[in-house]
Amino acid sequence: MSKELKTGLISVIIIILFIWGFNFLKGQDILQPNNRKFKVEYKNVGGLTEASFVTINGLKVGQVSNIDFNKNPEKRGTLIVDFFVDKDFEFSKNSVVKIYSPNPLAGSSLAIIPDYNGEIAESGDFLKGEIEPGLLSSIGERLDPIQTKLEHVLVSADTLFQNINHILNEDTALSIKKSIKNLEYTIADVRKTLSSLNGILDSNSVGLKETLDNSKIITQNLIRVSDTLANANFGEVVRKTEITLNSVNTILNGLNKGEGTAGKLLKDEQLYTNLTNMSKELEELLKDMKLNPKRFVHFSLFGKKPKPYTPEEEKNNNK
Repeated sequence: MSKELKTGLISVIIIILFIWGFNFLKGQDILQPNNRKFKVEYKNVGGLTEASFVTINGLKVGQVSNIDFNKNPEKRGTLIVDFFVDKDFEFSKNSVVKIYSPNPLAGSSLAIIPDYNGEIAESGDFLKGEIEPGLLSSIGERLDPIQTKLEHVLVSADTLFQNINHILNEDTALSIKKSIKNLEYTIADVRKTLSSLNGILDSNSVGLKETLDNSKIITQNLIRVSDTLANANFGEVVRKTEITLNSVNTILNGLNKGEGTAGKLLKDEQLYTNLTNMSKELEELLKDMKLNPKRFVHFSLFGKKPKPYTPEEEKNNNK
């Protein structure tokens, strides 16, 4: 093989590699002409570039081939992103293509969120596009309301300090100094009082100790009394008391019912009448003995008999 032929072959190979590399960098692989191509529309591509990766569930399945403005006057300013998928993975036209950033330091990529319901997507179809907020943008969105609140706080703090400066004029400052001075005097008086109190406590420490010892002895005695009461057989005492009360109740019930000698004395009206009559007769007998002692006791040295009892004589004697 001549040198000219070798040089021509090397030149052709270099040209082919240059064309393939140029197209590959643009996201087009000329060695795979059967790749499916899709389009998606965005208002902002968020840093997406040509040759950015296209993934499905994290697996790389293609690349972005072209990014250009929409030529439709009604959608002026929107961007059309062309990408191809080199896998035979099927998904429907309802699938969503999201722009996302794997990390803050890397560029943006496309992620196909597959939907399997509906008509299968074919090459050349338009898919629905969305933008997933990045880490920095999410942080910015969260910091925006905090920044607004912080600005309000700073304004309020500025107003507060202005009011404080207005209040703290020379007269107010002088009054505050006097108050602090009076507070120092008060603290000094409190210290003197505490010193006096410590002296009193020191002088009466012996008495306090004796008082505490006496309290301890009283407490021990109370504990002993409590133990004695706790060990006493209160149940037996209560049971005997209950038996005694039952016996008393039985006796009282018998007296109320007129049972026994005492009950009959309390309840028998005939006995009461007899005793009353007997008392009256005994009273009359004693009265008669006082008035006529000779009738009951007679002393005669000569054997003279006493006179017989006659009611008429009795009446005369009573008169």
